[in-house]
Amino acid sequence: MAADRRLRVALAGDGEAALALRAELTALDAFDLEELAGRVQSEPLDVALLVHEGESEPREELAQLREHTGAPVVLATTAPSSGLVRWALDAGIADVLSLPGGQESVLFVVEKAAQTARQAESGGDGRVVTVFSPKGGSGKSVVSTNLAVAAATHAGRKTLLIDLDLQFGDAAIMLGLAPDNTVRELLGTPAALDGEKLGVYTERHSSGVDVLPAPMSPEDAELVGEEAIRTLLQVAREAYDLVVVDTAPFFYGPMLATLDQTDELLLLCNPDVPTLKNVRLTLKTLELLSFSEDRLRIVLNRASANLMDRGDVEAALDRKVDWVLPLDPSVPLAVNGATPAVLSRPDAPFGIAMLELARATAGGTWAARQPQHRAARLFSFGRS
Repeated sequence: MAADRRLRVALAGDGEAALALRAELTALDAFDLEELAGRVQSEPLDVALLVHEGESEPREELAQLREHTGAPVVLATTAPSSGLVRWALDAGIADVLSLPGGQESVLFVVEKAAQTARQAESGGDGRVVTVFSPKGGSGKSVVSTNLAVAAATHAGRKTLLIDLDLQFGDAAIMLGLAPDNTVRELLGTPAALDGEKLGVYTERHSSGVDVLPAPMSPEDAELVGEEAIRTLLQVAREAYDLVVVDTAPFFYGPMLATLDQTDELLLLCNPDVPTLKNVRLTLKTLELLSFSEDRLRIVLNRASANLMDRGDVEAALDRKVDWVLPLDPSVPLAVNGATPAVLSRPDAPFGIAMLELARATAGGTWAARQPQHRAARLFSFGRS
């Protein structure tokens, strides 16, 4: 644990045990005790403590806690047992603290959980997820920004969003950012690229996502080379848990370089004939490029009961659709408000489906799935 700042800790729970533990945390000069409700996501928690009295498994309490934070959870219990510990480990809880524990025990367990999480973040084994569509206006940037924000806010994943739509990238404006630097400035400097340098050139969104925007001017796209993109993505995966890449709607050098470094490709398809035609051509192109089928996912975007259904799209593509994102009026409102829909309307049909897609793509420990909006039940969000 870094010694230059205090740990940000929140506590969930009621009763005498929670009050006693809160007093111990307050007395220790190692923590900033924060409230879960109304937290600012730009300053993520280091550890969340869930206080539980009794022998039952606190499933609902844990689910509610994880709706607020993706930080590692320590279960503080007055009734520890081998069964409860096994459940806690299976549920992704970082550690179990027996109450009353004393200040030394509290300090040790909380610092250990924070340090373990930090070491996991710096493990250098990040994933690169690329969002692509062969047709402009298909919603690539909407999916990219929401995917990155969902991974950062709901799973606590250290996330980088790179906009490689080099001529007309929209990721920064969709997140309400006015960047000072872009991928052009980063790759145009003579010094070797490493994680520290990458961090200097990124913009931080309030959700905790780091963003590397597209160049300001379309002509600057010519100055971003393929080899530089390969190096950028290699460095990014070492510095982040998840790297989300937004792309231009066509195959060219930078896109091919991106595919070389991609662990999972989300190929967006809208339910209209021109897009289906282009997606079919894309599938053939990927086959010619020997892009592994295991790394490819088809995402049906803007699905509606009034348009082609999932079966029609699958028949046209001669391939299964892996994920469905419904047509939702909350999405353009979120775009115009420069706030991702997973933040502004996580309970709307698109928000629910997007969180499911992000959960499967980003990995990590996730908050429990929110109840489905009635309209969202029109669609199947999981892979078939």
